[in-house]
Amino acid sequence: MEFQRARNDTQRDERRRTILSMASAMLEEMSVADLSLNELSRRVGLAKSNVLRYFESREAVLLELLNAALQAWIDDLDLSAISPSIPPHERAEAVAGAIAQSLAARPVLCDLISAQASVLERNVSTDTVLRHKRAVLVSVEALSVKLRTPLPELDGSDIYKIIAIALLMTSGVWPHDRPTEALLAAYTADPEIGAHRMRFAPFMQEALALTIIGLLAGRVTI
Repeated sequence: MEFQRARNDTQRDERRRTILSMASAMLEEMSVADLSLNELSRRVGLAKSNVLRYFESREAVLLELLNAALQAWIDDLDLSAISPSIPPHERAEAVAGAIAQSLAARPVLCDLISAQASVLERNVSTDTVLRHKRAVLVSVEALSVKLRTPLPELDGSDIYKIIAIALLMTSGVWPHDRPTEALLAAYTADPEIGAHRMRFAPFMQEALALTIIGLLAGRVTI
């Protein structure tokens, strides 16, 4: 793929979309850690210096992908079948299950979330971080609206805690469910160690359910 130099805003926007689209495609075949700016540049047919005309760093590209992936997940998350009339404990389990299973079905999003604080926010400008954080706030508000329907007893602070814990646990738990070959061999060699392997979806579901049940306990009799 070869490009002529972008000479207007429309062409520059097209270059940005092409770079983002290619980076997104690459994440379907490799991890966030393995995606390099050199390989991205090669695949889009631009010199690395030219890619940096559109994005200040590899991390800036990935933050935009994270923003889009987070919003797409929230848009698709369906909690409408969880009636607020069913017992609180059952609602907690249902909401936790929906969140955990839907996240597990989006490995690229989970990989991006797990790299967010430790990698993606480390090599970017203040302006880029501000755009990212503002986009996240929009996504958080959209998710809050969805959570209020099955969990009407909880206030905005409680809902925010559920979202924050869900994202923080994704960041921490996801890498543990992607063990290295050495760890896999260790799990096989020692069943006692293998029994403690952390599985993303079950762990997330249980931890989120406990969080929601705890918050509901402060509002209703469970």
